[in-house]
Amino acid sequence: MFKRILLPTDGSELSLRAVDMGLELASSLHASVYGFHVIPPTPTLAYFADIALADADCVLEQTEAFAQQCLDTIQKRAAAAGVAYEGSTVVEQHAANAIVAVAQQQACDLIVMASHGWQGFDRLLLGSETHKVIIHGIMPVLVVR
Repeated sequence: MFKRILLPTDGSELSLRAVDMGLELASSLHASVYGFHVIPPTPTLAYFADIALADADCVLEQTEAFAQQCLDTIQKRAAAAGVAYEGSTVVEQHAANAIVAVAQQQACDLIVMASHGWQGFDRLLLGSETHKVIIHGIMPVLVVR
């Protein structure tokens, strides 16, 4: 049925639940998984105070280290489940667009992701990334609550 499953993660506990479900599904189907983390570009205004205090390269290093930590978690869990794993990160403002693009580039035939996203007023203005992936994607999306 499914041969390659995309597992996007933001490192949260909720997204790790989706990762675990995706790995369980991949194991039962003898499918491979592709871990993916989107690094948001550092918005100058939103992080002005932090950037004023810290070197921009330091901020980038920290976000890249966090992204790698997210992928390392998926890789370890995939190895424990006996599932073939590959993964990558990308710097992109719009996570949903990056998720759909990498799913197509990596020939994934299913995306497994958490139902959470923006909260409160931000969600009303921006929508959830999961919802955007469902609307703009061209493949099935398994949403884990």
